[in-house]
Amino acid sequence: MSKIAVIGAGSWGTALAMVLADNGHQVHLWARRKEQIEEINDSHTNSQYLPGVVLPESIVGCHDMKAAVSDAETILLVVPTKAVRETVKQLINVISQPVTIIHASKGIEPGTHKRISEMIEEEFNGAHSLRNVVVLSGPSHAEEVSLRQPTTVTVSSKSHHASELAQDLFMNQHFRVYTNADLVGVEIGGALKNIIALVCGLTNGLGMRDNTKAAIMTRGLAEIARLGVKLGANPLTFAGLSGLGDLIVTCTSIHSRNFRAGQMIGQGKSLDEVLESMGMVVEGIRTTKAAHELATKLNVDMPITASLHAVLFAGLHPKEATEELMGRVKKHEVEQLSSDLLGGSNISN
Repeated sequence: MSKIAVIGAGSWGTALAMVLADNGHQVHLWARRKEQIEEINDSHTNSQYLPGVVLPESIVGCHDMKAAVSDAETILLVVPTKAVRETVKQLINVISQPVTIIHASKGIEPGTHKRISEMIEEEFNGAHSLRNVVVLSGPSHAEEVSLRQPTTVTVSSKSHHASELAQDLFMNQHFRVYTNADLVGVEIGGALKNIIALVCGLTNGLGMRDNTKAAIMTRGLAEIARLGVKLGANPLTFAGLSGLGDLIVTCTSIHSRNFRAGQMIGQGKSLDEVLESMGMVVEGIRTTKAAHELATKLNVDMPITASLHAVLFAGLHPKEATEELMGRVKKHEVEQLSSDLLGGSNISN
């Protein structure tokens, strides 16, 4: 079995560390806070992020990043998008052997509009210490993975061998892993579904229910595919786990931070109040900014994303945003979907 360093001991990093430990791997779980590491090693719990869950005793908590990655040929990176570059820079300073990095974060960087794999590769800047980058994505709440409930995800990389390596590391009777050659599509689907989940939560907070949610999810998926295809993704990816699957779980579950954050905004709370009360990163907020910038740059019409951007960053009232979306000019659905999936990105919802 392999030694694997897991960088990031939030709910998702911890849950994935449990999957790896269940598979018999030597897992070192790194976190910044010493008290969190002490709890992991002494009590075998991570109560702030996975309350009530007992961790395998084989998981070793590490506060020293160099010790965590020593002799590890695979590093699982599970940190918020805004922390990716800083964390990778720290890794580069302590890595002494070639590594494969598997990341399980979902987002796009504002300003550069880069996907997470691109950010990682850019920081390594062609260094020989980086073998490959793999993304792990799909419909998977950490809370349920930690309870070993059946879950399916996708892994993708420029290297098919690296994808199969990740598949072999994680796959077991509770955690089924598929490979997908479409790295762009897998990362875009995982990132943009958080935007749609925010909007589903927002309309729920306004008192709107299933009809509205179904409309947002369906048209939201078309919007995700539209931008993804423009960036070179395979449209079929968005019908799979990292597209439709992730969209369903994030837009309908009580575990979804993005849905809960959107719900609070719909109920009248300010963005600052929401972020303070959540206590954890809400990736969809930052991704909304990046996706809106990217759509504007590429002339891809994304009305749901644009409306959410106006609510979050321009003071538009959520109810007014909903009314504006419903009042858009009439469209033909089949022609619209064909255009989206075939790359006609100048067509709108």
